[in-house]
Amino acid sequence: MTRRSGSADLPLHGGRVPRWLADRMTRLGAVMGEAIVLEYGRDELLRRLAHPFWFQSFGAVMGMDWHSSGITTSVIGALKRGLTPLAGELGIHVCGGRGRHARNTPGELVAIGERVGFDGEALARASRLVAKVDSAAVQDGFDLYLHGFVVTDDGRWVVVQQGMNGDVKQARRYHWLSEGLTSFLDDPHAAVDGPGQGNIVNLADRRAARSRDAQVALLAGMAPDAIAREFARIGAGSSSETRPLPNPPQQGGEGGAAQLELLPHLAMPDHHDVRASDVVARRLHGALAAAAEQGPKDFTELLQVPGVGARTVRALAMVAEVLHGTPCRFSDPARFSLAHGGKDRHPFPVPTKVMDHTIGVLKSAVVKAKLGREEELQAIRRLDAQARRLEATARGPSVAEFIDEERRRSHEYGGRSIFGWEPAPQPAHDAASRRRARG
Repeated sequence: MTRRSGSADLPLHGGRVPRWLADRMTRLGAVMGEAIVLEYGRDELLRRLAHPFWFQSFGAVMGMDWHSSGITTSVIGALKRGLTPLAGELGIHVCGGRGRHARNTPGELVAIGERVGFDGEALARASRLVAKVDSAAVQDGFDLYLHGFVVTDDGRWVVVQQGMNGDVKQARRYHWLSEGLTSFLDDPHAAVDGPGQGNIVNLADRRAARSRDAQVALLAGMAPDAIAREFARIGAGSSSETRPLPNPPQQGGEGGAAQLELLPHLAMPDHHDVRASDVVARRLHGALAAAAEQGPKDFTELLQVPGVGARTVRALAMVAEVLHGTPCRFSDPARFSLAHGGKDRHPFPVPTKVMDHTIGVLKSAVVKAKLGREEELQAIRRLDAQARRLEATARGPSVAEFIDEERRRSHEYGGRSIFGWEPAPQPAHDAASRRRARG
């Protein structure tokens, strides 16, 4: 995954994650993090967290609102709760969070550094610089309210920050990765996620170096009252009509009002429901076909566990892709919400029984892998590989048909949302009798 990897529009949503889902997100996020570290190492987990498309898919497969800005807060919170007890074993520490937790990040880094041996003071300075760059050097209209800092025992780190713009009801997420980072002021971002807002002032772009130098020279060579007079003169010279900013400089050009380079762009829509246009259907069909074909072969032992059946294997096929998939496969995060639904009942209520079985299967595979028995983790990896092989030819239900079937069976799967438990479906003759009685 590249350091500078894309952008996304995130609708700004409020509300809280209910406890019953937060606990499951904590357990699922932690065991998926463990699996990635076991398979690919700590640095790979950092790279994935720095990838905006993967990050959104990761949150969606955990039952969070698939398109919402709330994914950022809930994923960082779940990882902090889930990985902190494993920090001594994995060598991964999650600091910061939202609001006051964000402000506590430097202190957390210093304390962890004293305990494990990295330079906590240097990382605390990095934390403050990252926040300063995204709040002051990048003037894009978004006010930071979340700062998550994930660091390994050897001092490598990833930062995920988020700002909000209440006027347009949008959020922007900023990703930083220490790997390959040589400057905090020359194109440092792993990615910037959020809505395009026209021209922005980005003094952290390498093309803005002359502007930064000029500002330093201005402050050094002019008294404060002279700067104030000059600012007033510029303001008085502007007409009441809004003037467009000059065109941003091209690559290699000069100037200070520079835009970020065009990046792959993930546009998260405002609608809550998952539509066919939000999902790459062939990938969905590949996962369903792999679950049907490969599951009975590879999961013989797992399928003997009470309650673990075909529906759990379908969820595992999507989880397996988040664990093993390549960056190009995360262009449709909505697809991963089809594993465990969403707390707001979109695309369907969270199937709590299925989610619990998914967590149990992964936990069993990780525990056995630590003991040198990797058969179950390898089976999950093969499930992902088989889905990719089958997606070119597999056929299956439409997205709407898939969601309708999930909702019809939601009560059977322990369906739950912020609106409560899903009731059992009413027999057709009982519903007809009630309609006649009301009529």
